[in-house]
Formats: sequence, C-alpha cells, structure tokens
Amino acid sequence: MKFLLSVCCCLFSAVAFTQPGINEMQQAQQDLSSSFFSAFDCCMVLACLFGLLGGLRIYHNWQMGKDRIDSAVAAWFFASFFMILSGPFLRALFGI
Repeated sequence: MKFLLSVCCCLFSAVAFTQPGINEMQQAQQDLSSSFFSAFDCCMVLACLFGLLGGLRIYHNWQMGKDRIDSAVAAWFFASFFMILSGPFLRALFGI
C-alpha cells in the first residue's frame, strides 16, 4: 500500500512539472493581443469596404430604375454592421 501511494505521489509530481509556467502563459497572451489588434483593424477595413461597395451598388441600381432596393440596403448595411461588431465581440471573448 505504501509503495502504491509513493508511486501515485511521484506521478502527480511529474504531471505538475509538465504544466506550462506563468512565463509561457504571459507570452501566449502577449502574442494573442499583438495579432488581435491587426485582426481588429482588418475588421474595420472590411466594414468600410462593405459600406462603400454596398453604397455604390445601391446607387447604381437606383439610377438604373430598380424599384426594390430595400433588401439590398439591408443586406449591405447588416454586413457592414456585423463586421463592426465582430471586433468588440472577439475582444470580449478573448479578454483583451
């Protein structure tokens, strides 16, 4: 029984040494935060492009005399709105 208990203690201590340290966790958080801000900027650029392209397409359709542009307005607006909200959502999700 003592032998089994000592083997279990040795195995638990070996598992404890294999866990990553605080330095590695801080490095991972720093790497994530540095790459996240470029992803956040990418979300803002995509939202701007969706807004501009959507506005141009809607203007073109309106000038061509198409009556039903309401669905196109909503689609382009919500595509841009989704990209704007995805940045803060990811920031809250990852705790950055």
